[in-house]
Amino acid sequence: ALSLSQAVGDRTQEATILDNIGSVYNALGEKQQALEYYQQALSLSQAVGDRAGEATTLNNIGGVYSDLGEKQQALEYLQQALFLSQAVDDRAGEAITLYNIAYEERSRGNLQLALTQIQASIEIIEDLRTKVASPELRQTYFSTVQGYYQFYIDLLMQLHQQNPDQGYDKLAFHISESSRARTLLELLTEANANIREGVDPDLLQQEQTLNAKLDATEKQRIEIYSNPESTPAQKTAIEQQRQQLLADYQQLQDQIRGTSPQYAALKYPQPLTLEQVQQQILDEDTILLQYSLGRENSYLWAVTKDGFTSYQLPPRDEIETFARRFYRLLQIPGYEIGNPRGIAKVVPRDNLNSVAQLSELLFGEVAEQLTKKRIVVVADGALQYIPFAALATPETADTDTPVPLINQYELVNLPSSSTLGIIRDQINGRQKAPQQLAILADPVFTDNDNRLKNSSSRGTELDLNQLLLNRSVRVSDIELNRLPGTRTEAEAILNLVASATQVNAFDFDANRDFIDNPQLQNYQIIHLATHGILNSEAPELSGVVLSLVDKQGNSQNGFLRLHDIFNLNLPAELVVLSACQTGLGEEIRGEGLVGLTRGFMYAGAPRLVVSLWNVDDAATAEFMTRFYQLMLNEGLKPAQALRETQLQMQRETQWKSPYYWAAFTLQGEWN
Repeated sequence: ALSLSQAVGDRTQEATILDNIGSVYNALGEKQQALEYYQQALSLSQAVGDRAGEATTLNNIGGVYSDLGEKQQALEYLQQALFLSQAVDDRAGEAITLYNIAYEERSRGNLQLALTQIQASIEIIEDLRTKVASPELRQTYFSTVQGYYQFYIDLLMQLHQQNPDQGYDKLAFHISESSRARTLLELLTEANANIREGVDPDLLQQEQTLNAKLDATEKQRIEIYSNPESTPAQKTAIEQQRQQLLADYQQLQDQIRGTSPQYAALKYPQPLTLEQVQQQILDEDTILLQYSLGRENSYLWAVTKDGFTSYQLPPRDEIETFARRFYRLLQIPGYEIGNPRGIAKVVPRDNLNSVAQLSELLFGEVAEQLTKKRIVVVADGALQYIPFAALATPETADTDTPVPLINQYELVNLPSSSTLGIIRDQINGRQKAPQQLAILADPVFTDNDNRLKNSSSRGTELDLNQLLLNRSVRVSDIELNRLPGTRTEAEAILNLVASATQVNAFDFDANRDFIDNPQLQNYQIIHLATHGILNSEAPELSGVVLSLVDKQGNSQNGFLRLHDIFNLNLPAELVVLSACQTGLGEEIRGEGLVGLTRGFMYAGAPRLVVSLWNVDDAATAEFMTRFYQLMLNEGLKPAQALRETQLQMQRETQWKSPYYWAAFTLQGEWN
């Protein structure tokens, strides 16, 4: 590329390539070689008058001198880069350089000067992200600057240690809140506004046409994959066609937003401050534990209605190591908290010790604050995969008889405190649905299901649906076997509700038509008892599996993907996803787990019960039957019923292992 740019005389491109080569050498640790290429790039940019390119290279040179310990030299180059970025109005470049200057000033002990620089950098980032119409691009951009927010938090907490009465820790909490789930916050705000009102009808017609094309392409995919004579070229072509349609659809959504009067008038909410969280979110019975995991240090903020305390924790890597060990331990049916007998010989000691170690790390400092009846957790990183219910209470963590946290506290999870603020605004004044319960359970997945007459004749077509789902199934490590326990579960739950206030879909009827029916909006509780699929590589392939075959034995699209869920209108009080790993998703820095939970929240549900791993079919049926009995017969709220169910399961030998009860968590509103 370098020789080609030189041959055609494109000196601007040549400078860019030289700068990139310098960055490669810099990443390899070859600092002097990097400086040589950067200096060549700098000379070329200056010669052709490319001031933006010059600023970029000056910034990079400053970084090299910083690594070499020549701090004053580094600052001089960074100041030159800042001047040029401001001169050419390169706001993104200015934000990067301000961050780098802040980093240098902190290393020199100039904390207040560093604070001024990082504040200016974050202000630019906040402004830039609001100018990006596409939620996906906004999300991607925000993930790239999470290090800036983490640096800001570190700096504020360092200042707090020096000046504990100046409120730096409170500002750090607000910055932590500002750094998480922002795209979800904005999507929930959009969901409350009809952004299609006043939009050019031609654009809306294009949207309908594209949706029809996507459905037709999906059907064509089915035909191609079901035909054993289909060639690899045909499969590649249909995949490319689908990807292009999805890209066109996303581009059209951006156009709709760009021309929508409602969208233009939309005011995105600012993340809540500490005082707003205390006034608007928390009650007298609740303590919020908000975690922020960082490369250098991690932090915990404990917030009550009238109290606030901050704590420094070990770095992200240390906490996440214990979290992953604990997660693996919980998926062993033979494991019992405080009783490793039976698995001690087959489970690494590090995993067995992870309960005490992780509990001590997360709660050791805050133990005396845990006096409320409810703990609300805003987790970060790998902690989002952990059921806090199964962690040990601080006072018992390092004993021979650890007590699960759920035994003393009601537990709730949130993507962020600000998210709950928006959810409460949405449901404020909303009429409760007239009917009580809608259940979907026991769909038909395969051609060898005995509910299908002459099942053997349709084998080739049904295999296609497996092929369409194979990538997600492979990533999720599950098989699409029938779940007979879901029928037992659903029938037991339905017996708790008057027949006039319920609707159900079993077998072939447990399909997309049932989910897409507007009548589903009339039900307070939506219960989906089927396979859930997590695809962390491609979140859009995550979803819920419905019936893959109709009564005639024809294959059908029975996969409710994440983007389908976003298009639903489900103003239910509660959505229960009695399925595998429905509480997980792709972790995107700054957003958290992007999965089914946020899809159903966008669709209108203020609270969900989801699962963090694949739970045994019979255990799930037992759990859900008890959960609904407590809610519907005894009048407990979902969070209360969930806790009581987990306590009941613990007391019985058959279900004592946390594998059977700890996976289920409540996300969202607890009231």
